[in-house]
Amino acid sequence: MSELKLFNTLTREKESFVPVKAGEVRMYSCGPTVYNHPHIGNLRTFLWSDLLRRYLEWRGYRVTQVMNITDVEDKIIRNANAAKQDINTYTAPFIDEFHTSLKELRVKPADSYPRATDFIPQMVTLVEELRARGHTYEVEGSTYFRVASLPSYGRLARVEIATDSGFSRVESDEYEKENARDFVLWKAKKEGEPSWPSAIGEGRPGWHLECSAMSMHLLGETFDIHTGAVDLIFPHHENEIAQSEGATGKPFVRFWIHGEHLNIDTQKMSKSLGNIYTLAEIREMGYSPLALRYALLSVPHRTKLNFTTQSLDDAKNALQRIELFLLRLDEIATSAPRDAKHSDGHAQELIGNFLSAFQEAMDDDLNTAGALGAIFTLIRETNVAIDAGRITSSDAAGIRTALHKIDPVFDIFPAREQSIDADVERLIEARNAARKARNFAESDRLRDELLAMGIVLEDGAGGTRWRKKS
Repeated sequence: MSELKLFNTLTREKESFVPVKAGEVRMYSCGPTVYNHPHIGNLRTFLWSDLLRRYLEWRGYRVTQVMNITDVEDKIIRNANAAKQDINTYTAPFIDEFHTSLKELRVKPADSYPRATDFIPQMVTLVEELRARGHTYEVEGSTYFRVASLPSYGRLARVEIATDSGFSRVESDEYEKENARDFVLWKAKKEGEPSWPSAIGEGRPGWHLECSAMSMHLLGETFDIHTGAVDLIFPHHENEIAQSEGATGKPFVRFWIHGEHLNIDTQKMSKSLGNIYTLAEIREMGYSPLALRYALLSVPHRTKLNFTTQSLDDAKNALQRIELFLLRLDEIATSAPRDAKHSDGHAQELIGNFLSAFQEAMDDDLNTAGALGAIFTLIRETNVAIDAGRITSSDAAGIRTALHKIDPVFDIFPAREQSIDADVERLIEARNAARKARNFAESDRLRDELLAMGIVLEDGAGGTRWRKKS
């Protein structure tokens, strides 16, 4: 059995993954800042975090995943004020859309979705702990983290901080990545902003403080994995480490896993270019959420993904190829010989090679391209074997079982309904009767009627089978 290796941003190396506690993984994923609709760049990050969780579970670990929801920060406050709404009213539809999008993309729900505004007491306590250890100072009611007080600051992002240099204070949540400065932990109350009374003064938390407080409260002072996009490495994740380790004196996270950006037609997504797509817009373009899931997972998470409509077309074709193969296996299972004398053991060799190649690819830092390649190698080689008469009905069942064994990781196989509406069933039966009576005009009419309902019929030696139009 191969060894799972993950690229750890902290060490810049692929490391053998070993959790703090045998058999259990505690994992924190940076979630959405709910000031706007989630776009496909956000969704890619959530999808590969989901894939990591699924693969860890597939390998037998019990995973606890926490994904935060940032519901108070500069952009949210600014937009809510412009809309003349409080932040709860303003963020509610974006939070709902976030959960709906994840469900449509088959993302497994995290164990917890903590909202920043529900953890204010824990944030205040964390600031008090940092103050007691000499890492903070106050200016005009706001509390700042003194970067020079932590010699290890900068090791995640590989930035060098001169401890004898003068620092300017950064209070905004909208940071420039190249600015390594003392950062705000707790912001003094301002007119037009939400605030909370506390032992450290009335105000609100800084963005970085939120994740440290929530993750340690829910997962412990040291946990296994922290995921997020590469643009969060600095300053957000660097500052999370500073706050957490500054308060506890213990290692914060063992594996930092980051995903690369998504570009649109080789260009970075931006409002000015008008190339920011939401899931709703992808559907309006005629593509299913499943096609988007496949397209976003087809490129390994540490590789920049160039998103195009061609990538969606390719995903649609790949999904159709998988579905047709599964249907062919069903047909073989009912029509091919079953007894052992017709089997030459070739199917077992195909299954063994497939499962080995799949796991080897996924163990190599979640190489999704290699893992998907293993699926299509199995499809191609099995089709050749079927054409040569080397696959029995029991072989076909075994191959289907092997495919479904790995499906919990990718969850890309088209869902087959166990039943269809009575009207659809009646039309299929009528169409089959028309074919049998050689009334081809009526048969074609019924086929077209079913197609208009999104039902595709395929006639084969084993009879008529159906699938939903992709």
